[in-house]
Amino acid sequence: MVYALTESAARLAEERAVAEAGVTLGDLMRRAGTAVAEALSARVPFGPVAVVTGKGNNGGDGWLAARVLASAGRDVRVFSLVDPAALKADAGEVAAEAIRAGVAHEVVSGEMASNHLEGYAAVVDALLGIGTVGEIQGSYVSAVQAINASGAHVISVDLPTGVLCDTGAAPGVAVRADATVTFSSQKAGLVLQPGVSLAGDVLVSEIGIPRELVGSPGDPEVWSAAEYRDLLPVLDPDTHKNARGRVLIVAGSGAYPGAAALAAMGAQRMGAGYVTLAVPESIAHIVQSKLTSAVVMGLPEHPSHTLASRVTDIILDLSREFDAVVIGPGMTVAHGAVLVTRNLVHSLMVPLVLDADGLNAMVDAADAIRSRVGSTVITPHPGELSRLLDMTPTQVQSDRLVHGAKLSGPNLTCVLKGARTVISGQGRRVVNTTGNPGLATAGTGDVLAGMVGALLAQGLSPLEAGALGAWVHGRAGDHAARELTETCMIAEDVPNFISSAVRELNEQTW
Repeated sequence: MVYALTESAARLAEERAVAEAGVTLGDLMRRAGTAVAEALSARVPFGPVAVVTGKGNNGGDGWLAARVLASAGRDVRVFSLVDPAALKADAGEVAAEAIRAGVAHEVVSGEMASNHLEGYAAVVDALLGIGTVGEIQGSYVSAVQAINASGAHVISVDLPTGVLCDTGAAPGVAVRADATVTFSSQKAGLVLQPGVSLAGDVLVSEIGIPRELVGSPGDPEVWSAAEYRDLLPVLDPDTHKNARGRVLIVAGSGAYPGAAALAAMGAQRMGAGYVTLAVPESIAHIVQSKLTSAVVMGLPEHPSHTLASRVTDIILDLSREFDAVVIGPGMTVAHGAVLVTRNLVHSLMVPLVLDADGLNAMVDAADAIRSRVGSTVITPHPGELSRLLDMTPTQVQSDRLVHGAKLSGPNLTCVLKGARTVISGQGRRVVNTTGNPGLATAGTGDVLAGMVGALLAQGLSPLEAGALGAWVHGRAGDHAARELTETCMIAEDVPNFISSAVRELNEQTW
């Protein structure tokens, strides 16, 4: 596991390295600039190079990179948005050294023309790095636009200018890099969208900060394939179906019978030994026709073909035979279905996954989710979470790390779905790096809910089940997209590729 550092965590790591490891900020800057120069030389070995610098240490990294490249014989020119004589501390020192060494430079006063950087083989973005705060302003806007219009291979230093370090958001214009050289560890803005797409290839360079000083519990985490593999349930030679986890799925309606079937497919493919669906009685035959080895129970329903409120006691009695319960896919928010959900959330003692309409049923009752004693995983998309938190989806998306953690706790994990799913629980936040836009289609979330339910039933903690479920689900989607294309894949395809994702983990081929 590595930490994806926020701005404050990145600066703290530098401060601790200076205080505890005997390095100086100047040492770190020189190593960072050298790393940028080496990465550029490897990626673009020939042709002139432009280095666009701003104020602060990111600009200092750029000046150092320019000097290293020039000393190796490259044609380099620095375009600085500030007078290098005005740079302070280490940044000012390395800029002065570069100028004394004969590095060509130009102070850009006012706006940088859109064609200012044409003709360069590579451009280094050393404007702001992790120092971007809000929407960039002034001459930085034209500099970013010139970089993007240059047609050159663009390498950003630490973080593309315009991308917020803590959220990955780009509230204004931002550099579109071909690669980003970042230092010591990933940054949160490099593992969250749209920062992921703007950063290009991310190259992590060690610059002398000891690993134990980089990040701390509570910082965003990115897990390795080996860590996910270690969570996979292992079957004993004498295991039997009831020992592999029994999952009860309360789902479906006349409008959405397929949601229940998709959840069951996800649970079965994720290893559950026994899966039962509790659905409105009028759709039981439809759901059963889509499944062969799952048990389908038809329960009393409302004339709208949704579950009647009186089924609560039936499900509570039934749940005692199961290791986990999944509630919500395709249930709708009809009055009876809402009452069933609220009663079950309050009374169920077994581990619970709450998804889709199960979450919609809890609007204005989020405290009932928080107060559950049993293990609980919720799997909202931004719209569902926004309703639970009484905010807008745009607000949720503006800081997925912060808002995803608002409805989490020691026994409660929130799997905030979307590009770069965030799993929050037990005081930890894990960013999932698998998946693709092809998963943005109806029904894929139902598959995920069933998968997470299966992992809970097999004994994983809520955080483990949410994280492993999201990883395997996303990776199955990646395999499906490779075979079928992102355009053509549908939710029914995802369960068929869960085995490919699990095999990949077991064989350590990812």
